[in-house]
Amino acid sequence: MTIEIKTSTMKPVRNTYAHIQRRFGDKPATRYQEATYDVHSTHNFHYKPLWDQERELNDPARTAVVMADWYDLKDPRQFYYGPYVQNRAKMQETAENNFSFFEKRGLAAGLDEVLRAKIIETVIPMRHAEVAANLNNMYGTAHGTGTAVTQALIFEAMDRFGNAQYFSKIGLALDDNTGSSLVEAKQHWMSNPIWQGLRAYCEKTLTIKDWFEAFIAQDIVLDTLINDLYYRQFDVWLTANGGRDLLLLMEFMQQRAKESQRWSDSVLKSVVAESEHNANQIRAWISTWRIRAQEALAPLANALLCEQALAEAFSVLEQRLGKVGLGH
Repeated sequence: MTIEIKTSTMKPVRNTYAHIQRRFGDKPATRYQEATYDVHSTHNFHYKPLWDQERELNDPARTAVVMADWYDLKDPRQFYYGPYVQNRAKMQETAENNFSFFEKRGLAAGLDEVLRAKIIETVIPMRHAEVAANLNNMYGTAHGTGTAVTQALIFEAMDRFGNAQYFSKIGLALDDNTGSSLVEAKQHWMSNPIWQGLRAYCEKTLTIKDWFEAFIAQDIVLDTLINDLYYRQFDVWLTANGGRDLLLLMEFMQQRAKESQRWSDSVLKSVVAESEHNANQIRAWISTWRIRAQEALAPLANALLCEQALAEAFSVLEQRLGKVGLGH
């Protein structure tokens, strides 16, 4: 007796969800597309927010920026929850190994006392600034339009909370887990003149109503300057001044900042290219926050590095703005 096995192909009625099909056609979608596009509700709300009854939920009028389609602000990293968590888990594993290496070999004991004091004064208080960055990005998540940008903002917010934790861990690594360095660093944040400008800047950003302006003030202007000061210039300074071992503990923040800039550059470039209205509005915001950042960071940059350091950081900001179409 002969047994004949046949195979047959069943053609699916459709290859993806209806809302994805309307955007990209009836073809298999990527997981990023399925998790991102047209997830925000836009119609048939039951009620307006009790805390802002002039607007709907996910109302695009919460910013002066105007987009024909907010889903143009897609993430070049293609991050949705799964890939984001997997990526950060790998980065965290590396960071934890670096801290373990530092602690097991007693590298803190080899640091000069002057350098240790400098780190506590000029680096550890950054954990407070990172909490402000967390809140500003959370604000964008709550008030932004379109999952493409709001989910990226929540990832950025969680990253900044992670930064705050790692700055705290650096302090604990220096004081043998007693917490004394964190207490001292908080006093610097609260009363040391070199920090009061940045502290005031952070507090001012937390009062911004327009969520995209908060994105400009935090993720574009301030972060560009801070990242260059701490993760490029100070990196070089530590190498030349006996603090090479500390670079292990700042690797997470440095790598994360470079990766995050890919996303924020993409958002800014798309918004600027959308219209002259958007470009002019963003130029106005940048002009305002650039002046405030200059005043806020000058004392800190001088204490951290030298008088020329902030000027170098501003040149990096100018280059970044030029690449996204905001050059002079």
